[in-house]
Amino acid sequence: MLDKICIIIGAGHSAAQMSVSLRQEGWKGRILIVGDEDALPYHRPPLSKAYLAGTKELSNILIRPAAFYEKQQIEFKLGVGLQAIDPDNKTITLNNGDILHYDKLALTLGSKVRKLAIPGAELSGISYLKTAKDVDYIKTLAIKDKKAIIIGGGYIGLETAAVLRKLGMDVTVLEMMPRVLERVTAPPLSEFYTRVHTEEGVKIVTEVIVSSIEPQINQNTVVCTNNDRYPADLIIVGVGVLPNQEIAQQAGLTVSNGIEVNEFACTSDPDIVASGDCAWHYNPIYKKHIRLESVQNATEQAKTAAAYLCGKQVAYNTLPWFWSDQYDMKLQIAGLSQGYDSFVVRGDIQQGRRFAVFYLLEQRVIAVDAVNSPAEFMIGKKLIIENIIVAEDKLANVDISMKDMLAV
Repeated sequence: MLDKICIIIGAGHSAAQMSVSLRQEGWKGRILIVGDEDALPYHRPPLSKAYLAGTKELSNILIRPAAFYEKQQIEFKLGVGLQAIDPDNKTITLNNGDILHYDKLALTLGSKVRKLAIPGAELSGISYLKTAKDVDYIKTLAIKDKKAIIIGGGYIGLETAAVLRKLGMDVTVLEMMPRVLERVTAPPLSEFYTRVHTEEGVKIVTEVIVSSIEPQINQNTVVCTNNDRYPADLIIVGVGVLPNQEIAQQAGLTVSNGIEVNEFACTSDPDIVASGDCAWHYNPIYKKHIRLESVQNATEQAKTAAAYLCGKQVAYNTLPWFWSDQYDMKLQIAGLSQGYDSFVVRGDIQQGRRFAVFYLLEQRVIAVDAVNSPAEFMIGKKLIIENIIVAEDKLANVDISMKDMLAV
């Protein structure tokens, strides 16, 4: 194994964990991480929070310092992207023309932002929020009392709105659906976040479709199909992401909504694994294929992939969980709520900022959204994993301890 090389394409959370786990699992050969950004792997969630707010620098959000990788003999080739994979000859071609041989290949390609396809989408003053470079640009325009328009009322959009409001900007969120977070949560939580953002001074506009962006003197104007117009010094677009899978598909790997992998994170090629945002995998808890965009998935799936590359088969079977920080609130999400047939609110969601929403399917909890409620989050995970039936009135009763929910 000493003369073998494992190349990891992508330099995000999954790549950082993959390299470490390879060493822990006994990989003795070379490890090379190839990334199209110039920076070492860094934490992504702070980009829309502490990094945008200016309370942390890039050096503060590195997943591990350079000295760690040097000690583990993990090499990097940064600032260069992947152009092609040749599985037959076990080579990759980079966009600088380099051709590299691999014995094992790990695709931690992540995702790319969904771009606006409207007139004016390429004007200056418009940014997506995916990389540190994106945020560096946003910071130059995030000026107190200036106008910021955020297109998209998902978690990234709302997190960004919270930070820009704290920086003193006049913030408006434009969402095409009837409510913010419509795709991922129940109506009461959407109403809660609309209330809180409104209380903090953010304007939320729903059921509005952006049709174009027009340049004006010193500003742009966001134009909607209903003829509403919003002047903006800064426009941030957060309308979702797509998996980076095209090069894998061109190489003959099986893809769907991402690069398809088995329970060991192996692709249709036995010498190539994939993990993180780009991987389409079967989740035995929910009994369906899913693709997850989360730090937790990127990290845990990378451990499974590294074990497989070292000849060990450890099936990936982890409950998804996520989080979102906005103002003084930490939202912790366990499980996937899609497909619920009822939900229960525990706590004061109408006026307070501490509560939990439990999503049920056939009387069993399948997901929980917990705002400033760590006990509900932790016990909620157990309820999901252990498939425990809990009466809805018991879940809603704040006078009953969450630990008592586990009693059957």
